[in-house]
Amino acid sequence: MNRIKQKLQEDKKILSIYFTAGYPSLNDTVKIIQDLEKSGVDLIEIGLPFSDPLADGPTIQASSTAALKNGMTTSLLFEQLKNIRKTVSIPLILMGYFNPVLQYGVEAFCQKCEEIGIDGLILPDLPLDVYQEEYEPIFKKHGLINVFLITPQTSDTRIKAIDDASEGFIYMVSSASTTGTKEGFGPEQAAYFERIAAMNLKNPQIVGFGISNTQTFQQATAQTKGAIIGSAFIKHLTQNGVDGISGFVGQIR
Repeated sequence: MNRIKQKLQEDKKILSIYFTAGYPSLNDTVKIIQDLEKSGVDLIEIGLPFSDPLADGPTIQASSTAALKNGMTTSLLFEQLKNIRKTVSIPLILMGYFNPVLQYGVEAFCQKCEEIGIDGLILPDLPLDVYQEEYEPIFKKHGLINVFLITPQTSDTRIKAIDDASEGFIYMVSSASTTGTKEGFGPEQAAYFERIAAMNLKNPQIVGFGISNTQTFQQATAQTKGAIIGSAFIKHLTQNGVDGISGFVGQIR
């Protein structure tokens, strides 16, 4: 069974951490992954840096720019991760934009993911219909779960279509803004969380955007399976380097 599906079956709230590969330093990727697992994180999203990250706020954009300047590429990331399954067992997801995947070659990219032990992909700019028409057989052939995003503006009809097409979890974007730390969730987010919970979707939801501490983690997971922390963790890396990861994770839950 895919590691993502196994993890989702556990009777616990999922804490997922996102970071940008090649940041703060080019060769930090593997150490960050290993330290996150040791610190009790349930799932890791490894960001593939891209020159035009439309959905990302300033913190993740800056980390992506720095990683590219450091020399991070798709091929180098695969090289860094080639032995990752010798030391890490939790689910690993690559998250990024579809252009680098297309440049690498979709079949070749998915095959490399399978070889390394990547469990899924999050590609926010790959539309559901394009995925189903052109790429779904390739993803499935290589055992990859494709994670789709929904937002407060996504219609019920589209949410149901995404739920039907999904096999792992649904990435539930908490607001229509870009990524970044928010000071808690307001009434709009609360209503959105309640609306999705009432739909009784077959796939669990994991909330992203705006989670940075225990309070926002608990708010986000009250009616969902888990939450993702990205910008707050990258700020921690910016300020502290790769030291103190366990301290950061420990203060979330």
